[in-house]
Amino acid sequence: EVQLVESGGGLVQPGGSLRLSCAASGFTFSWYSMSWHRQAPGKERELVAGISSPGGSTNYLDSVKGRFTISRDIAKNTVYLQMNSLKPEDTAVYYCNARRGSYGYWGQGTQVTVSS
Repeated sequence: EVQLVESGGGLVQPGGSLRLSCAASGFTFSWYSMSWHRQAPGKERELVAGISSPGGSTNYLDSVKGRFTISRDIAKNTVYLQMNSLKPEDTAVYYCNARRGSYGYWGQGTQVTVSS
C-alpha cells in the first residue's frame, strides 16, 4: 500500500520556521520526483517546491525562493521542506506529492498557520 505521511505542521509566528516531513512507503522512493504543494482556503492548490529524480534538481515557487528548501533522504524514504522567515500568506494545508510518469500519489496534508 502506497503511503505518504506528512508531519511537522503547526502554528508559528511571522518570521518563524518549521520543517515539514513526508515519509513515503509502498513504492521505490528513489525513482520518484517529490514535491510539496499547498492550498489556502478559497484558492487553488499550487506547487511550492520540487526535487527531481534522478538528478535531484530543485525548483521553487517565486514567493518562497530564498526562504524554503526542499531536500530528500533516500535512506529514510523521506522528503523535507524547511520553511524559514514564514509569512501569514504562507498559511495553507501543505501536501506531499510523489510522481513518476503517469503515476502520482498524494499525502493527506498538514496544516501550517502563520499568525501572531
